[in-house]
Amino acid sequence: MHVAGILASKGADVATVAPEATVAEAVASLQRHGIGALVVSADGRHIEGIISERDVVRCLAEIGGDALERPVADLMTAEVRTCRPGDRVDTLMAAMTEHRIRHLPVVDDEGVLVGIVSIGDVVKHRVQELEHEQQQLIEYVRTGR
Repeated sequence: MHVAGILASKGADVATVAPEATVAEAVASLQRHGIGALVVSADGRHIEGIISERDVVRCLAEIGGDALERPVADLMTAEVRTCRPGDRVDTLMAAMTEHRIRHLPVVDDEGVLVGIVSIGDVVKHRVQELEHEQQQLIEYVRTGR
């Protein structure tokens, strides 16, 4: 399966935050949406960075509560790994494992944000694949076809 298939089943909505928003605003957005990362984008279409719960925790550990008043741009990861709708899911799994990342924004050929895939989305997809394969094997053993 390809990334486009995951987006088709989960939707293409992406929660974003402006780079000048405060970390406290980003944390509130993470909580409101029940997600682990926000794409940093001034226009909702072009990626300037990504900020995750992990980034927030690291900054809080380093500088304390004052981190919440800082702009998101100070904490975000500016070099964001992305994927495309035509990329294979097994390629995503390898990239997420190798680079220790949990979220991959999806961009089209012009670099415009069209979705996001999390490690949870990838695992859910893989479990569904395995369940389907198991059903096929059971059917084969049962009927010989």
